[in-house]
Amino acid sequence: MLIDFRLDSAGVREVLRGNEVRQLINGKAGEVAANVRAMVPSGTPIEVRSYTTDRGAATVVVADRRAMAWQARDGILTRAAGFAQLEIREWRTAR
Repeated sequence: MLIDFRLDSAGVREVLRGNEVRQLINGKAGEVAANVRAMVPSGTPIEVRSYTTDRGAATVVVADRRAMAWQARDGILTRAAGFAQLEIREWRTAR
């Protein structure tokens, strides 16, 4: 049996930029933010920022000057993402 499969790039792009994917991404980002809040001092500003590139995306920002030290020492963002069942990978630049 031969199957003819053709990837519809425009359709995939439309889905990745669509409202359903944005809602999913924003929900997971909100979950990560809630997990971070549980690990840092009360009142620490945590922001979820949504944006679009070739797909819906979001970042979680700990807007506190001590955040880099907390991440280095305790892995607050890494652990918070893991608790939200997100896969954590090392980020590498192109060589």
